[in-house]
Amino acid sequence: MTQSLAYIDPQAKIAANVVIEPFTTIHKDVEIGEGTWIASNVTIFPGARIGKNCKIFPGAVIAAIPQDLKFDGENTIVKIGDNTTIRECVTINRGTVDKNKTEVGSNCLLMAYVHLAHDVTVGDNVIIANGVQVAGHVDIHDNARIGGLSAVHQFVTIGRHVMIEGGSMVSKDVPPFVKAGRYPLSYEGVNSIGLRRSGFTSEKINEIQDIYRFLFVQNSNMSKAILQVEANMNVSSERDEILGFVKDSERGVMKGFQNRK
Repeated sequence: MTQSLAYIDPQAKIAANVVIEPFTTIHKDVEIGEGTWIASNVTIFPGARIGKNCKIFPGAVIAAIPQDLKFDGENTIVKIGDNTTIRECVTINRGTVDKNKTEVGSNCLLMAYVHLAHDVTVGDNVIIANGVQVAGHVDIHDNARIGGLSAVHQFVTIGRHVMIEGGSMVSKDVPPFVKAGRYPLSYEGVNSIGLRRSGFTSEKINEIQDIYRFLFVQNSNMSKAILQVEANMNVSSERDEILGFVKDSERGVMKGFQNRK
């Protein structure tokens, strides 16, 4: 069902049972999956691919062109997975030639005034709180949580099951399963509460804590710490995920544990 006071381009592909409230504008080259609800005063530009059963609140702007002076009108998209909620005044820009898309996974919550710049990739089950500003080319992995009013620098990667404190300046990569906060952004322990909620056992959480004691708590440089993890910790998918993340980091990972003064 759509409202007659909305503008919907005839070339837009709108599935069954989509509700589009008055005063919303939907341009051509837009696809919207069944069961999605779009509130009043939403603008959806060409290139939007929106999944099933999403909720998009007033003032959101989806698939506007990138705020990147190198953008030259290339044919790029924004892709949003199923069951994702986009709250008031969220802005999600299209991709550039780098990735050709900006992508948000399924079952995500983007709270009011979040901005996702071009070529950002957000995994599944991610929560990004009010006012978070995410620069271009950022990767946010599954089940991450980013506290309100944080700013994420371009090309940063945030690992799975990460919890970032509100108001953080995220200028370095944040490896999986940790809490991060303070300034400059530093390790604050393992995200044990989040991991338990996601079904991790106490034994697995303890294993992850032991790995990060080598990487972020003991006074070792990162290269030496990696060797210590490889020598002292049994092989597991979590161990390999953490080590792979740290080794592959291009921006460098955040600081280790810092004593408060």
